[in-house]
Amino acid sequence: MSEPKSEEQKNLEKDYEEYVKIITPTHNLYLQMLKAFITGGIICVIGQVLLNFASGQLGMDKETAGSFCSLVLVFCSVLLTGFNIYPSIVKFGGAGALVPITGFANSVAAPAVEFKKEGQVFGIGCKIFTIAGPVILYGIFTSWLLGLCYWLGKAFGWL
Repeated sequence: MSEPKSEEQKNLEKDYEEYVKIITPTHNLYLQMLKAFITGGIICVIGQVLLNFASGQLGMDKETAGSFCSLVLVFCSVLLTGFNIYPSIVKFGGAGALVPITGFANSVAAPAVEFKKEGQVFGIGCKIFTIAGPVILYGIFTSWLLGLCYWLGKAFGWL
């Protein structure tokens, strides 16, 4: 059996609960959603401008222009991550900065920058996919599984 709590212990627990309430950040859900919408929207507008520029000014076909747009967005994301600017964008925009392709590029570049001091092999080589690795792994596995289901469906006449 446990002993009853002393008055001092109850006061400590009460003080701790008050302390936790004070230091725990509170977030306005609607404000966070607005920031994410604005940040993601700005990234998408930049992507659309790049797409239109590649199609119109550079004369690229639709597929090549899309690849050009993705390449430039990923490059800019990695560059901003290297200069420690993209984390500030993520802090402001949340999912609006993490969901687009720029967020994926950031998730690969950030560990490489963080663990660079540990060397090329044990730092960058081992840690570069710590965040993006599971996404890549499960993406490939799910694609394989869906491909297998599709193949079986075609082979047995289900599709």
